[in-house]
Amino acid sequence: MPGMKSLSRSLFTALTGLLLALNSASGAVRLPVLFSHNMVLQADKRVTIWGWADDDELVVVRYFEQVASTRGKDGKWSVTLEAMPADATGRTLVVTGENEIRLKNVVVGEVWIASGQSNMAWTLKKTTNWTHVASASSNPNLRLFTVPYVVSHEPLDDIKGQYLGGRPVWRTAGPDSTPEFTAVGYFFGRDLQKARNVPIGIIHTSKGGTPAELWTSHEALAADRGLKGALIDSYDSKMEKYRTDMAKYNDAAAAAKKVGKKFNRRRPRAPRKSSSLYNSMIHPLLPFAIRGAIWYQGEANASRAHQYRTLFPTMITDWRNGFGDAELPFFAVELAPYDKRRRRSLEEITRKPVDSDWGELRDAQIHAGRVLPNVGTVTITDAGMKDDIHPVNKEPAGARLALLARQGVYGEDIVGDGPSYASHAIANGQVTVRFRNVGGGLVAKGGQLTGFAIAGQDGRFVWANAEIVDDTVVVSHPNIDQPAGVRFGWSDFPVVNLWNKEGLPAHPFRTDKFKLTTDR
Repeated sequence: MPGMKSLSRSLFTALTGLLLALNSASGAVRLPVLFSHNMVLQADKRVTIWGWADDDELVVVRYFEQVASTRGKDGKWSVTLEAMPADATGRTLVVTGENEIRLKNVVVGEVWIASGQSNMAWTLKKTTNWTHVASASSNPNLRLFTVPYVVSHEPLDDIKGQYLGGRPVWRTAGPDSTPEFTAVGYFFGRDLQKARNVPIGIIHTSKGGTPAELWTSHEALAADRGLKGALIDSYDSKMEKYRTDMAKYNDAAAAAKKVGKKFNRRRPRAPRKSSSLYNSMIHPLLPFAIRGAIWYQGEANASRAHQYRTLFPTMITDWRNGFGDAELPFFAVELAPYDKRRRRSLEEITRKPVDSDWGELRDAQIHAGRVLPNVGTVTITDAGMKDDIHPVNKEPAGARLALLARQGVYGEDIVGDGPSYASHAIANGQVTVRFRNVGGGLVAKGGQLTGFAIAGQDGRFVWANAEIVDDTVVVSHPNIDQPAGVRFGWSDFPVVNLWNKEGLPAHPFRTDKFKLTTDR
């Protein structure tokens, strides 16, 4: 009967809705997106496992020989596993509440975050000789995870968005996973895994074109008066200007359309709110246990290089506070050589020393290691592209970051870095520069040393004569009797050739205290 059929359908719909409601209200225990099959837990540190459950729901976590339990409180729960040695044996991590979650092939090893802007986001498939590298990348002890790009004005408790069309998961390295992964992060992980012979996990979280303030929490920025004024308080006025500019843009576009004219004006760009990527791409990872972080960023802050001297250490300290490790190792890649004016010849680029905000930014990156422990940088003055901000050869950056970690974090007896400025002395019209990380000795590749500039008391730099004497470089100029400072590699596109015998290039530096371009 028609009436009975209609009633049956209504009853079925009602019952279905009730069942769905009861199911959604059930106390199903949940884990963050970061927890999946194939994940890597940090070795030799206490490991926090956390998630969501109903209040007072019993949650039990089992991994290998450990069992930890707790009860839900305010909709959340967390337990701590005691520190474990590195172990490549894939085991199942079991979380039990009213339901059960089983994560397979979970190993214990070294976990690193790889973050920054476009040169960190640059995937393996866009690099030199990538097909050969990818075909040889199969390694069950190298695990990869990518955080999707999402913007949030408030801190998120969990990762949002999709990666490669689905939920982000840990993947073992191989030809199907490495081409889409960060190239620098892959080369770092590959070399570290080979050297340490333990499982390595790389968590990639980066986005092109992003300044460092987007990766720093609101609380950390607000705690510094200068950063608060420049990066937080100014946002409202920038937004108001953006709204005004957009209104003018829309009016002009409408007027052009009305009379059939072509409209080519550039669309105003909305200001980006500080902390908006920290909120969505770092905060959801807390408090996952990690060994350290690698970082490739700075291009977006180059015009504010002097501010970066405060901002960068603030961001590093902020991350350390979030991950619960006051001396979390943090290693960065110095900006690659790039001729921003573009299409100039090398003769034009090297005609005379000039001010460089990219030189200042590299110095600010290095400065973080002077004011914070366990912070270092690697230089890639040999791996840039004159007319492209994105060098396609990413292997040197990843390989040198791995060397830095092997020496500075894991205590290997190797030369893990290139020559870096240690001190200088001025006498008899000459500046003698001493270096750290000399290794087997200093060498000039290709002949006479290049890239050294010297200035007198007037602060005007000219190209200098530079000569290796034992483990020092002696710098001078026939027309400067009283040197006031030396700079090396201080350029958007440094042309330099000082290395150590271990094959690592020297870091740019300056000895002077002259006021810089972005400090005015």
